[in-house]
Amino acid sequence: MNKILIAIFCTAILSCFSFQAAASADSKEDKVKREQWYKNMVQTKIDYIAKQVGMNADQKGKFEKQYAAMSAETAKLSRETRQLERTIAKKANATDVEYEKAAEAIAEFKSKEGAIEQKYFNQFKTYLSKKQLFQLKVAEHKWMKELMKHRNKGGK
Repeated sequence: MNKILIAIFCTAILSCFSFQAAASADSKEDKVKREQWYKNMVQTKIDYIAKQVGMNADQKGKFEKQYAAMSAETAKLSRETRQLERTIAKKANATDVEYEKAAEAIAEFKSKEGAIEQKYFNQFKTYLSKKQLFQLKVAEHKWMKELMKHRNKGGK
């Protein structure tokens, strides 16, 4: 059952990747599609994790809201860091101060991401068991491993 779910999910993900690559990045319609794709991806990941961890309906309801918020925060941080990096990389005459600020932002990214995850982990602790908290990280790693495994196979 899990293999079927993963296969269906991965096929959907790769279809979205293919669609996104073919789309024009400048269009407002494309931006809406990318945002919808991202929301669908986060929801699919939440469903996968909830199933892997064995959450009941009440736990999943709480987790869904908090995990989506955590994902939005980390995505925003990632976008801002990448944007700064791209801006400085494209700049022909960037100053040492600009290079330094960009390098600091890139170096601080993981610690800021970790702080966001810790904030939400403390919230998860209020309704998930100790075992489920442990399984949460295992499920996240498994999710990424399956996604990369399927991606490396070219969707086959």
